[in-house]
Amino acid sequence: MTTFSMDNTMQTILVTGGAGFIGSCFVRIAVGEEDLRVVNLDKLTYAGNLDSLESLQGNHRHIFIHGDIGSRETVDALLAEHRPWAIVNFAAESHVDRSIDSPAQFVETNVLGTFHLLEAARKYWGSLPAEERDAFRFLHVSTDEVYGTLGPTGQFTEKTAYAPNSPYSASKASADHFVRAFHHTFGLPTLTTNCSNNYGPFQFPEKLIPLMILNAVEGKPLPVYGDGQQICDWLFVDDHCRAIRTVLGKGTPGEVYNIGGDSERANLDVIHTICDTIDRLRPELPHAPCRSLITRVTDRPGHDRRYAIDATKIKDHLGWQPRENFDSGMRKTIDWYLANSQWIERVTSGTYRRERLGLSADTA
Repeated sequence: MTTFSMDNTMQTILVTGGAGFIGSCFVRIAVGEEDLRVVNLDKLTYAGNLDSLESLQGNHRHIFIHGDIGSRETVDALLAEHRPWAIVNFAAESHVDRSIDSPAQFVETNVLGTFHLLEAARKYWGSLPAEERDAFRFLHVSTDEVYGTLGPTGQFTEKTAYAPNSPYSASKASADHFVRAFHHTFGLPTLTTNCSNNYGPFQFPEKLIPLMILNAVEGKPLPVYGDGQQICDWLFVDDHCRAIRTVLGKGTPGEVYNIGGDSERANLDVIHTICDTIDRLRPELPHAPCRSLITRVTDRPGHDRRYAIDATKIKDHLGWQPRENFDSGMRKTIDWYLANSQWIERVTSGTYRRERLGLSADTA
C-alpha cells in the first residue's frame, strides 16, 4: 500500500474513538506494527478512557488528540497535518440502554458526527494525488444490531435487510447508509464492518459481561432482563480488531464485511459461566455461590431476541478466523478484571455507578 505520511518510513492512520473499548484495542494492536503510526482522535466521553492506552505512553507512533469527529476544523487540520492513508471510525455512542434514556445524543454522535467525518474525508481524499487517492480507505465500524432480531434459526449476512429496533441501532443504521451513499455517489473508497457483541479487557462496566463480573465479585445483584434467553454471538475484542485490520488491508472498497465469533450464548448462560468461574477462582467469597445473586428484572423496551453473524465472507475472501472461542476468551476476560482493580476504580469514579439504565422508553 502506498505510503504518504510525513515520515516516509511510516504509514499513518487516523483512528476516531480510539480511547474507547474496541478503539483502544485496535490502537494497541496497530501501534504494535513496526511501520504504522496512529493519530487517535477521541472526545473522551464517559466511555473513553486514557488508562486503556497507558501502555502506549511515550510511544512516538501514537499521537492522541482530544477532540470531536463533529468538528470539521479539528478533523480538517489533522488530515492536513498527518496525511493518513486511512480513517478508521470507531467513534460512537454504543449502549442500547443509554439510547433509550437519551436518544438525541446518539443521533448527534453516530449520525451527524459520522456525516461530518465523511465530509472531511471526502474533501481530503479529493485533494490527494492519483496514487494516494487509490490507496486511501475510510473504514466504518458498525454493529449487527442494525439488522434487527432473528428467530430461533438463521444468521445475519451482508445481504440481510436493515431493521433496527432501538435508538442506538437506528443511529448506527443511518450512519451505515451515509457511508454507503458516500461511496456510491462520490466514489469515496469506504469499507463497513458489522460485528457481533464484543467482550474482553478494558470494557466499560455498563455492558453485560464486565458488569456481571464486578457485581459477582462484590456480592451485588446480577440483574437478568426478562427470561434471560436473549441470544448474542459473542466476539472477543482482540479477534474483532484483527478482523478490522484485515479488512483495512485487504477489503474491497464499497463492500460490507460481517464479523462474528461463532459463539452464540443466551444471556443467562453467559451469567452462569461468569458465576461458576468466579466461584472457582475466588472460593473465599462470603456470598458464594454467585448464582444466588441472580435477580430477575423487567426486560428492556424493544429488546432484540437473538443475534447471530454469518462471517463466511470475511473468512473465505480475506482469510480471517477468530483465535478465541467463548470459553478461552471469557477466562482471559475474567482474569483481567480480577487483576485490574485500579483500572476499574478509576473508570467508575465518574457518575456511572452500575445502576440500571434504559428504564424509560419515552425519555428525551
